[in-house]
Amino acid sequence: MHIPLVDLKANYESIKTEIDEAIATVIENSSFIMGERLKTFEEEFAKASDMNHCVTCANGTVAVELALRVLDIGKGDEVICPANTFIGTTESVTNVGAKVVFVDCSEETYNIDLDLIKKAITPKTKAIIPVHMYGRMVDMETIEKIAKAHRLHLIEDAAHAHLAEWKGKKSGVISGIATYSFFPAKNLGAFGDAGAVVCNLDSHAKKLEMLRNHGRIAKYNHEFEGFNYRMDTLQAAILEVKLRHLHEWTEQRRKIAKRYDEALKDNVITPPTIPDIYHVYYMYVIRTPQRDALKEFLKEKGIETGIHYPIPLHLLQAYAYLGHKEGDFPVAEKLAEEILSIPLYPELTEEQQEYIISAIKEFFKK
Repeated sequence: MHIPLVDLKANYESIKTEIDEAIATVIENSSFIMGERLKTFEEEFAKASDMNHCVTCANGTVAVELALRVLDIGKGDEVICPANTFIGTTESVTNVGAKVVFVDCSEETYNIDLDLIKKAITPKTKAIIPVHMYGRMVDMETIEKIAKAHRLHLIEDAAHAHLAEWKGKKSGVISGIATYSFFPAKNLGAFGDAGAVVCNLDSHAKKLEMLRNHGRIAKYNHEFEGFNYRMDTLQAAILEVKLRHLHEWTEQRRKIAKRYDEALKDNVITPPTIPDIYHVYYMYVIRTPQRDALKEFLKEKGIETGIHYPIPLHLLQAYAYLGHKEGDFPVAEKLAEEILSIPLYPELTEEQQEYIISAIKEFFKK
């Protein structure tokens, strides 16, 4: 049996008629850039997110950059980020001229360690970017108190956490602004790169719309130099269809995760189950000191796995200029050596689930 880590084909086939019709409509109307379907998706995703506005953009990386720019964060500023995230979060900070300041993550949640944030704050600190890793939201109540006490902006990176919740509140509700990626493998994925920023302030939404579209207020009327960071209408039409199914898909992910939790708890460290969090399981991430051997064993069994992420950001060559060394962020380093993402998606059959569980148990019996 072969089981992919993510099965995009199975996802497409489950809603093929709806997707094909949406794509055909856009093609027939020839409304490929800033078309009506894009506006519709923005309205629907804002509503689903319990936010006033959604401004779509080219991808999740520029979504973070746009959020930073709309908050006037730039040269000379410092932005606190977790050491355990994808580089798209932090390169956006650098791209606006600010400096990345890493903070280690919590071994309990895999998210940024809230107890360490205060130590990283300096007079130059302007913002904190909590990343909701693997679909589990950060404790937004605690981090909001820290941000308010030090007059810092919060930008929630929700690239992994489509419609996840902390005590009933979705990403952006507490902070006022959150960013999303609609990379194909995400819970809500496009057929290419795509992203969005959700926010509550009208002024932020207006500036975001202008920033992503050459700084213009009307065709050939530009108030400032912006960027060509627009999302194609085709992607919006696809996402509009998928959004209708997102809750059902998320519930199926949670059902499979619960089965994994119960079946694998004696063999590996399963994802922490934390009260008050509606975890949407972008990835089901297990931990074991025997990660590499397990990964190879599962590969031989036809089971694809992934490591998200194998090198902590502070140890990447890209950030060598910051002068960090091994041991600076020990939890992030430990996770990088132990974490393994196993297949979890709505279309994963019970037979496939059982095969994965049995293979993992077989490995540990040996």
